[in-house]
Amino acid sequence: MTESIDKPELPDRLSINPRSPFYNEEILKHEIGIRINGKERNDVEEYCISEGWVKVASTKALDRRGQPLLMKSKGTVEAFYR
Repeated sequence: MTESIDKPELPDRLSINPRSPFYNEEILKHEIGIRINGKERNDVEEYCISEGWVKVASTKALDRRGQPLLMKSKGTVEAFYR
């Protein structure tokens, strides 16, 4: 028995931070995977496929608002539903 669930198309740019203009709760309800340069990452905060980068939170550094600083990694980005 196979269930067919219609999932929305993944956008070019997506963020998990609700403060971001690229945040989309409808898409984030589903489990999303990100691959950069062929390696799957589980700690991605934001991605952009067309510009080829992902942002990952640094381990200890915080900005002045108490949010983790984001480090940008460049490469070939692929987003997919798991």
